[in-house]
Amino acid sequence: MRTELTLERAARVPDAPASSAASSRAAPRRRATIERVQDESIYVLHSYPWKETSLLLDVFSRRHGRVALVAKGAKRPASTLRAALLGFQPCNASWSGRGEVRTLTRAEWAGGLAPLSGLPLLCGFYFNELLVRLLVREDAHEGLFDAYHQGVAALAQRPHAQAAELEPVLRDFEFALLRELGHLPELHLEGASSQPVMPDAFYRIDPDHGVSLCRPSDPAAVRGEVLLALRDGPPAAGDLALARAAKALMRNLLHYHLSGQTLRTRQLLIDLHKL
Repeated sequence: MRTELTLERAARVPDAPASSAASSRAAPRRRATIERVQDESIYVLHSYPWKETSLLLDVFSRRHGRVALVAKGAKRPASTLRAALLGFQPCNASWSGRGEVRTLTRAEWAGGLAPLSGLPLLCGFYFNELLVRLLVREDAHEGLFDAYHQGVAALAQRPHAQAAELEPVLRDFEFALLRELGHLPELHLEGASSQPVMPDAFYRIDPDHGVSLCRPSDPAAVRGEVLLALRDGPPAAGDLALARAAKALMRNLLHYHLSGQTLRTRQLLIDLHKL
């Protein structure tokens, strides 16, 4: 498994020293500084069994972005880490280390959210898959972390919600994700000329070059008034036409930035005829 190989590389013992003659000629190696992080807000995105008693974790932290951690002994019944490392539950954690995979030293459940189940749980997995696919490791986005927390909290408050009730929660997170990563074009300006978008004109959106004028017959044409309405984010619940436009915009931008790869969670939702 790739994660296992990464951990093995990170934990590999340095090579034995060369002969004394070679050592005298070689410049001394400088060991990387051990990073120590205390009381960081995290969510566990994924966990994988490691050896007999430990777990490998992919976590999303507020000030350090995505981080790979090893939770030693977390699978033991008496482990204090065991109850804290739950999916879609806020946690305060500390870790240290100098390689790609750091060692979790403490984790405490922060509480406050009901466990996800049913359709909200599938939507939570969709959030996680988007983060894993689009967010590189150790790239901090505090605003995105806050949007993730708000999205998970909104899902937790709707345990029996139908698809239509959860659509606004998905759009809010998708907009925040693309905006934080710099993938959301300015919807009120033409990309090439910086001219303001006119409500009665028709435009198409290129993920790299932004908004540009087009013919009304263009299959991708969107009225300027729709783009202006979506400038600050997805619409409030109840505006069905604008909600469909926001969904189409998010689908197109995410498809491009995912290089056409299909999200497993999204495909599952489609197969279940939920969203």
